[in-house]
Amino acid sequence: MSSRTTRRDLLALAGASLATPALLAQQQENSSTASPELVVFNARIITVDSRNPHAEAFAIKNGRFLAVGSNADVRNLIRPGTATWDAQGAAIVPGFIDTHNHAGGTTLLYEVLVGNPFEVEMVTIDSIIQKLRARAAETPPGYWVEGYFFDDTKLKDGRQLSIHDLDQVSMDHPVAVHHRGGHTSFYNSKAFELADVNAQTPNPAGGTFDKDSTGALNGRVTDNAKSAFYRAGKRRNVTPENSGLDASADSLEREVAGLAYISKMFARYGVTTVHHEGGSLPAMQKVRANGDLKHRISYEAAGKELDAMITAGIQSGFGDEWIRFGATSEHTVDGSFSERTMALSVNYPGTNYKGNVTTTQDDLNAWVEKVHRAGIQVNCHANGDVAIDMYLTAFERAQKLFPRPDARPKITHCTLINDDLVRRMKALNAVPSLFTTYAYYNSDKFGFYGEELMKRCMAFRTLLDAGIHVAAGSDFSPGPFDPRMAIQGMVTRTGWDGKTWGANQKISLDEAIRVNTLNGAYNSHEEDLKGSITAGKLADYVVLAEDLYSIPMDKFKDVKIVRTVVGGKTVYEG
Repeated sequence: MSSRTTRRDLLALAGASLATPALLAQQQENSSTASPELVVFNARIITVDSRNPHAEAFAIKNGRFLAVGSNADVRNLIRPGTATWDAQGAAIVPGFIDTHNHAGGTTLLYEVLVGNPFEVEMVTIDSIIQKLRARAAETPPGYWVEGYFFDDTKLKDGRQLSIHDLDQVSMDHPVAVHHRGGHTSFYNSKAFELADVNAQTPNPAGGTFDKDSTGALNGRVTDNAKSAFYRAGKRRNVTPENSGLDASADSLEREVAGLAYISKMFARYGVTTVHHEGGSLPAMQKVRANGDLKHRISYEAAGKELDAMITAGIQSGFGDEWIRFGATSEHTVDGSFSERTMALSVNYPGTNYKGNVTTTQDDLNAWVEKVHRAGIQVNCHANGDVAIDMYLTAFERAQKLFPRPDARPKITHCTLINDDLVRRMKALNAVPSLFTTYAYYNSDKFGFYGEELMKRCMAFRTLLDAGIHVAAGSDFSPGPFDPRMAIQGMVTRTGWDGKTWGANQKISLDEAIRVNTLNGAYNSHEEDLKGSITAGKLADYVVLAEDLYSIPMDKFKDVKIVRTVVGGKTVYEG
């Protein structure tokens, strides 16, 4: 104990620890004084700590919770210089953790957004055409004109976007509209011409060039077939400061601006930790150095960054409390839930189609083994039951060849499960990261699957009952990342359209908060560092304007976020 710690400090701390078992026993050993920097009291605190689930007050020192407990005990720690905040009954929860997010800040800042990234909003095909025409008017012929955040079930027109619609944008530019789900895009005739794709072009493995009833291309392209367009036409990146065709010089500045922007958005929605699917490490470091990083990052590497990790011997967990290497980025095994291309063991209702598998078992086995042997947490995108089975098979093989304790294979999406898959996940201590806002935002797509399949989709109830640490992954851009929307969907299974699907998978409010906090920390081996309001953990928390336990469940998504705090510092005030 520091020589500067007084007998009064010791008595106060002893009293707090008697009333609050969650108090970190050795925190004071590492502090120059026991005096906290901030004491918050008169709050309704949901700690997500099973040893001390509810509290009235907490103290913060050096960016961590020093004590958590009753008003009387924690206020005993106040010393000269300690700031205090009377919460006046405000509700406080741990900072929300999003375990799967593409964090597309540059897209939000610089691209044409044809749909609403954050809310349910119905748009028209004409509005899409007009937005893209405006971009085409300032774009040289031959260069791509692209729209983002399209959602096929959020159209007022009552029909699908087509090649003919996009031909109205331009016949001189290749035009694309990308579904926010990321697995399908819609193209105009010029794009198909430049990609050398026509109605006779065979579908590649794991993808399709869709056709209309006459056998003509209808503009929709799925999964692996999209690669035909990657080298077609010319692309440029345009910022307000640079309208030239060569934007390589300002690419880092774009990434920095985009990350700073979306970090503010995360803070606005109460998200304090995000698992980033790749992204620019130099930009992350620069944003942090600039003081503009408002959230913590678990960096999920792919491609050259993952290869560099393996070569350098960098394992998951390397880094600090703000930026650290987590699991790999999602290694794709199948298609999309929202775009109806995920790989099923049965036909999609009313069709002869079972979705797209985007890799082979042999290739998947080799990739999983390579990553697992390197001491890096493996993470695969596996939506349908076929894809989940393939991934579990690959990981079971890798673990048998190279046993590693507590490896926690991450399953991104893990949408359609069955009893055997659940048993195997439990045996491996797998950590599924399920869609969270989909139950509310994408309920208009559940009819494509039907009630029987939806009883096994986004199966939070089944997985929790099996003792599996299921976590919350918004998959933004494909889904909004608002944790309030996520929690509402988890406890009601009712969508924006008022329809309820798979009600057997409802979970309680306590469970939904845990899924979005502590289970998210467990997902990246950080449960001892964050995810609950516990003495010794990082002081990441969210102040809500209303107590979720005292309002109707269908109002959760509208509760105002009053304050978001990361490491004891306020990063957002509403």
